[in-house]
Amino acid sequence: MLQLVVSLGVGLATVLAVCAGLVVQFKSPRPRPRDESENYYLCIDEKHERQRLGDLRSEATVDLSIVVPAYNEEERLPVLLDDVRRYVAERRRREPRFSYELLIMDDGSRDKTLEVAMAHARKHGVRELKAVRHVVNRGKGGAVTQGVMSAQGRFVLFCDADGATRFSDIDALLARAQAAARGGLAIAIGSRNNQALSGTVVERSHVRAFLQWGFHTYVTILGVRGVRDTQCGFKLFSREAARRIFYNMHVERFIFDVEILLLARYQRIPLVEVPVNWHEVAGSKMSIVRDSIQMALDLLAVRLNYLLGRWKIAHYPEASASPGASAR
Repeated sequence: MLQLVVSLGVGLATVLAVCAGLVVQFKSPRPRPRDESENYYLCIDEKHERQRLGDLRSEATVDLSIVVPAYNEEERLPVLLDDVRRYVAERRRREPRFSYELLIMDDGSRDKTLEVAMAHARKHGVRELKAVRHVVNRGKGGAVTQGVMSAQGRFVLFCDADGATRFSDIDALLARAQAAARGGLAIAIGSRNNQALSGTVVERSHVRAFLQWGFHTYVTILGVRGVRDTQCGFKLFSREAARRIFYNMHVERFIFDVEILLLARYQRIPLVEVPVNWHEVAGSKMSIVRDSIQMALDLLAVRLNYLLGRWKIAHYPEASASPGASAR
C-alpha cells in the first residue's frame, strides 16, 4: 500500500513538473525589441513635429508623466483627454508652474486613435501631448512599459484610455505616494474595492464583479497577497520606483499589473492602495473567456519564472544602453 502511495505521488509530481515546464517554455512572454520608428513621437510643434522620445534613465524634466495605452480607442479616448485637460487647468490655477507630458501610446490601432489624439492637441493647443504609434500591437502591458521607459516626469502615472477612473483622483494617489515614500521609492495604485470606506463611487456589472473576485482569488493562491485590486488601470510611480520596475518587466499583455506588484514586493518598494471613483465603460477589448484563460496561464508562467530563478531582478541599465532594451 505504501509503495502504491509513493508511486502515485511520484507520478503526480512528475506530471506537475512536466506541466510546469510546458507552461514556462510555451507561455513565457518574449517582448520584441523597439522598432526605430517607435523612438519618436508626434506633437503640434510646427518646427519639429516628429521628435525623439525621452528616457526614464535621465533626470526628470517635468512634474508628471501620464502614459495612456490605446488600441482602437478613437471613440473612448476623447473623454479621457477632456478629463485630463480639465484637471491640468484646475491644477495650474493652484500651481501655475505645474508641468506635465501626456504620452498616448497607440498600440498598432486599426482605427483613427492617433489622429483623434492629434486633433485634440491641435484644437486645444495641448503642446504637452506626445503621440507614439507602435508598428505592431504589443498588448496593454507592452504599451505601458514602452511609454513609462520614455517618461520624463518626477512621477509617472499610467491610466486606461476609456476614462473609467475620474482623473482628478490622481491628487489622492500623489498625496499617499509622497507620504509613503522611502528613499525616493513609492507606488500608489487605484483601487475599486474600498469605496465603502472612502465615499468613492464604483459602478460595475455583476459579471465583471464576479470575474474580479475569481481572479483575485487565483492571484492570492499564487502568492500575490495584500492587494485588493491588482487590475485597476490607474497606477502612479515615483521616478526611481518606475526605473526599478519597468526595466525588469517581461509581460506585455493584460497580466502585466501582477508582475508590477511582484517586482515591487521583491524589491520592497513602498506600495499603497487608494480608493478611486470608477465606472464601467462599454467597448472593452477583452474577451471574457479567451482572455481569462490567457491571463491565468500567463500569471502561472510569471510566477514560475520568478520562483525558478529564470528571471532575475536587475538594476535599470546604464545610460549607454538602448532605451528600447530592458534588463532581462
